[in-house]
Parts: sequence; C-alpha cells; structure tokens
Amino acid sequence: MRAIAVGAFRADPALVEMPKPEPEAGEVRVRIEYAALNPSDWQAAQGSPDDGPAPRVFPMVIGVDFAGRVDMIGGGENRFRVGDHVFGRVARPNAAGGGTYCDYVSVPQDSAITVVPPGLPLRAAAALPSAGMTAAQILETAVFRGHESLLVIGAAGGVGSYLTQLASARDIRVIAAVRGDEHRRMTELGAAVTIDITDRPLEAAVQESCPDGVDALVDLASTTPDSFAAHAALVRPGGIALTTRGVAAGAALPTDVTGIDFRLEPTPVLLDVLAAGAAEGVLRVPVDIELPLEKAPQALDRNRTGGARGKTVIVL
Repeated sequence: MRAIAVGAFRADPALVEMPKPEPEAGEVRVRIEYAALNPSDWQAAQGSPDDGPAPRVFPMVIGVDFAGRVDMIGGGENRFRVGDHVFGRVARPNAAGGGTYCDYVSVPQDSAITVVPPGLPLRAAAALPSAGMTAAQILETAVFRGHESLLVIGAAGGVGSYLTQLASARDIRVIAAVRGDEHRRMTELGAAVTIDITDRPLEAAVQESCPDGVDALVDLASTTPDSFAAHAALVRPGGIALTTRGVAAGAALPTDVTGIDFRLEPTPVLLDVLAAGAAEGVLRVPVDIELPLEKAPQALDRNRTGGARGKTVIVL
C-alpha cells in the first residue's frame, strides 16, 4: 500500500510502499479514503510530542485522523461490519508503527472509531476527530461555565475554529487572535472580536476589548513557557490559562491564574456527539484545502510554518 512515512526522527516525510496491515482479534481494517492533517503529525515526525512510553516503530506512517470503509474484520466479536463507513483517531504508535496517511489502517474496534452518520460526508468526518474532540474537551476541562470572555491564540486553525463555534454556542464571548485577515471567517464561526496580531499588538487589542483582562485563555500556538506566560498575563485574577503545547508547567504564571496543560482523551462517544452536530449543520467543519496523498509532505511543511487555515484533508 502507499504511505507517507519517515524512516527516522527529523527525516523528511516521503511516499513509500508498505505491506497492508492485517487486523488482529478485536480489530478492524479500514480502507482509508480521507485523512486529516494535525500539527501533532509533523511534531511526531520530529520526535515530539511523546504520545506514550512505547518506542516508535520505523518506518513510521504519519497521521492519526481518518475516514473510510471497513474492509476486513479481525477475529472475535466486533461491533463493526465489512462495508461500514467509519471515522476516528488512531493511537500513536501502534504495533506496526502505522498512522493514517496511507491506504489501509488496522485499529481496535473499541478505540476512538465510530460509524459515520447519514448526512455527514467522509471528507468532513475525517476532519473532525483530533481537532473536534480537543475543542470539546477543552471546554469541559477548563470548566468555562460562568466565564464570560475567552481569548483563543491561534484561533484560525482546526482546533481554534471548532473551539470558537462550541464556545460561542455557550454564549461565551470569544476573542480570536489570528495571523492575517480572518475577521469575516472568524465572525461567521461565532467570534465576537478578531485580532490580527500581524497588524496590531495583541496586548493593546485585548486591553481595549477587556480592560480588566479576559476570563480564560486557550493558547494553541505558544511553544515556550515564556510566550505562554506572556499571554497568560492578559487573564484576569482568578482566571484560567490553558495550553495544548505542554508548556504550562514550566511557565511563570501570575499566582492568581490557574495554568492547565491539556491532554486529549479520545472516545467514540465524543466522536458520535461531534458527528451528529456536523451532520445536522450545527457544527461547521472548516476544511481549508484538499490534497492528494503525494502532496502530504508539502502540506505538513505548510502547517509547520504557519500557513494553514482550518483543516487540511488528504485524499487517498
């Protein structure tokens, strides 16, 4: 089968041929039709983040999100059938070192995988798992109920686009910090205020919108404790500062601001909830660009350098 893989950490992703995975007992093999790109894909290729204690297996296929059709069932009882259209997120790494930028993947039937509901295109389903579940769990983890304002750094990306929609649906006032002119798109997604940080200083814009500081911060972009701490300084006393980049523990935050290092816990139930919302049109799936598998390395580089907006979907 075709796959985009790396032969070692920090190697360039390349199109290679690999054997089809064979599903073990309790697994299903999925013929992938769409995979979605996440920042964690190129981060994993560079050797971070650490998704668990198990060693990586090379060649390591990139990607965790997928949508496709079940084409083989492993032994034992199984909740899926051949022909089912499914989508989900694989755990990295698995026994075969596999990801989802490939033609086939085998996954445990009790993992974060579920049936695509009627009315939801596979293309959209593929773009839901990591970003959608992250946004939904962020709202629950940070207990945003009662917080009136939320500053989202990196709001134009996949997680930020979903988070803006889900938060605004709870009547949370979203302040979306982006790079470039995204005002119209972020307003359509529910943002009350959009700040182009390439056009004006973030601190001044936030001060203008929330003179006493924001109630909560979700930082999807800062890669160092210092940059996260600078953004957390915009949070009011008693507020929350959450990061998806694992830099809160080492940040010098104000003593009256609670720092949170967020970690996703994927579940099939959450996938069902998100898929239902997307199928009903309540949750918009922000696909920015669609590319064939052989263009995936360029797409990874574009995402790494900050050129992506919304979700990038890879067609197989």
